[in-house]
Amino acid sequence: MEVRILDPRIRDWGIPDYQTAGSAAVDLFACVDEPLEIAPQAPAVLISAGIALSFGDFSFAGLILPRSGQGHKRGLVLGNSTGLIDPDYTGEILISTWNRNPAGSPPITVQPGERIAQMIFVPVLRPAFTVVDSFSRETARAAGGFGSTGA
Repeated sequence: MEVRILDPRIRDWGIPDYQTAGSAAVDLFACVDEPLEIAPQAPAVLISAGIALSFGDFSFAGLILPRSGQGHKRGLVLGNSTGLIDPDYTGEILISTWNRNPAGSPPITVQPGERIAQMIFVPVLRPAFTVVDSFSRETARAAGGFGSTGA
């Protein structure tokens, strides 16, 4: 995968990397010029990750996820729940950040270079759809959903 560095500070902080031998995702840095306060329940804020990617292969995509500690300890999560980076997208990687804490809580301050999100790479399957009047294979769970198997 090719990485274009859009923010020169990435060269000092390091390109996104796996923090341990068993890490499933790479951490993404907040490329902000100064500390950024995100008020609780305010609209999501886009923060640059300082990079762009060229996948070179359309068989996988990137998913941007919140970092567990940021979400659990601070309330900093993604404004879009999960961000999808399509393999044909080569623009700047942006992180939609949101302060999920209740109104009246203090703002969350994001520091320049802080690791605020992570990106995991997943395979992409693109089935061809065939329109049918009935399915060739029915299952016991043809209907229901949303808790149909119990609590």
